[in-house]
Amino acid sequence: MSGQETAAALPTAGERWAFFFDIDGTLLELAETPSGVRVDGELVALIRRLHDCAGGAVALISGRRIDDVDALFPGPHLPIAGQHGMERRDAGGGLHRHAPKNIDWPRLRADVDAAMAGKPGLLVEDKGLTLAVHYRRAPKLRRHVGKALGELVAEAGGSLRLQPGKCVLEVKPAGRDKGTAIAEFMAEAPFRDRLPVFIGDDVTDEYGFGVVNAMGGCSIKVGAGRTAARARLDGVAAVRAWLEALLARSPACNGTGKEEERR
Repeated sequence: MSGQETAAALPTAGERWAFFFDIDGTLLELAETPSGVRVDGELVALIRRLHDCAGGAVALISGRRIDDVDALFPGPHLPIAGQHGMERRDAGGGLHRHAPKNIDWPRLRADVDAAMAGKPGLLVEDKGLTLAVHYRRAPKLRRHVGKALGELVAEAGGSLRLQPGKCVLEVKPAGRDKGTAIAEFMAEAPFRDRLPVFIGDDVTDEYGFGVVNAMGGCSIKVGAGRTAARARLDGVAAVRAWLEALLARSPACNGTGKEEERR
């Protein structure tokens, strides 16, 4: 996709959009560990302003837990899908959790810990509904991590799925992903009857791109790589610059930052 085609495919001001954002690698630069990311006040203010201007139709779609996202973005709670759609907080504050069924979670955690024991640089993250193994500090162990987790997923007989990401492999219950989370939001106010926009950088975001494309919305890939997205931005800085420009041009943003009522 050329730069000109990318620019033409990006959303412009004046439409009734519903905005969905991945966090790590999209709104924030990646860090060695999940706890290593930093959120500046300007980004928080930008997302809050967009939330107000879009009538509340802004949600964060992350592999992180909802509680972790709340800690990154302080203030009034935003709609969030956490753990790749395994948990979701709607615009009214209702919490929807899809607990894994027929899975012995303590045993699975113990098996993952045992498989990664004695491997310096690996980080096992138990999010409650998914299990992630980060190997950014030990990239040569990627094959070991994949083989061990793949065997555990195979033993589960279809109830689990192995989800790859950037320097992370995650074991999660099958049937939920970022795409299902976006579809659930789009069936509810204030997202309903809008066109979805989803911005993400990783393979986990491809599920969301597929759903958004099917709805006639705008899918935006951040960075290089093959993708189903129909537009592209170079990196985190480009995402922020585009959002700032969108808000500056948007007729929905007035002096109070609220979306004008359509008559």
